[in-house]
Order: sequence, then C-alpha cells, then structure tokens
Amino acid sequence: MTASTLDRTDLQLLAELQRAGRQTNAELAERVHLSASACLRRVQRLEREGMIAGYRAELDGERLGLGLQAFVRVQLARHDAASVATFAEQVNQWPEVVACHALTGDMDYLLHIAVADLEHFSRFLLDRLLAQAGVADVNSSFVLRTVKAFRGLPLPSA
Repeated sequence: MTASTLDRTDLQLLAELQRAGRQTNAELAERVHLSASACLRRVQRLEREGMIAGYRAELDGERLGLGLQAFVRVQLARHDAASVATFAEQVNQWPEVVACHALTGDMDYLLHIAVADLEHFSRFLLDRLLAQAGVADVNSSFVLRTVKAFRGLPLPSA
C-alpha cells in the first residue's frame, strides 16, 4: 500500500489515531462514520501494511525530571563505513538521545538530547559523545521553549 492508494476513510482513520491513539475502536468507528467491525478491519489492514508503525504514550519530560533538551550537530572524524556503523551503534545505546538524524551539509548528524540538567548534559557530551564515538566536532543548541512539538505527520486532505 502506498500513500496514493489511501482513500478518504483511511486518511480519516490515520488522522484520528494520530490525534488520540488510545480511543476505543467503537469511538474511532463513530468518529469516522464506520461500523465497529469495518473500522477494526481497516485499522488492522493499515497496521499490517505498515502505514501504522506502532502506538505509544506521549510523556512529559519536565515531570519525568528531564528538564533540559538540546539539539547537537555532530561531525564525525572519519566517514568510512566502519566509523559510521560504530557511531550509529553507540547512539542507539545512549538513552539521552531521543532522536538521531543523518544530515546533508557541513554536519553529519543531528541529535535530539533529553537530560535532567546542564551537569547531566556535560557528562553525556564529554564522557560519551566526545570520548567514545569518533566525533571531530559538535555544536550544541539548548531548547528555551517549545513552540510546536511533533503531533503526527501531515496527511493529505481527507
């Protein structure tokens, strides 16, 4: 299934699930004007075909003691396959890294970091990122406030 094969009802289902993924099948069916059984079949098909990759809770970092977020741009010292693989392996082991994106341009990666405070960030940067990962340069920016947070992917008009 591709995005072009999604019909209006599929798009409505995806939009509703992004908005409130914990609603019951009966609530979802009512919102998109389907019977409960038809709604369940469609959602199961969307899951099976990979349009729905999973479900998760949205957590509040501040309340969990993760009051500092940063974006760290990383340039590797070497760009051979082994160095890139080692970096990716390391990043996936660090719980402070919320997301990691490979980039074009003057930096190789963008890391989204969530930590308790500046001391925790400093320990992460010095003891892990700079000491272990074959990194040549980093540039950090701290989040002052969030204007818009990820709330789902943009979907074509249903």
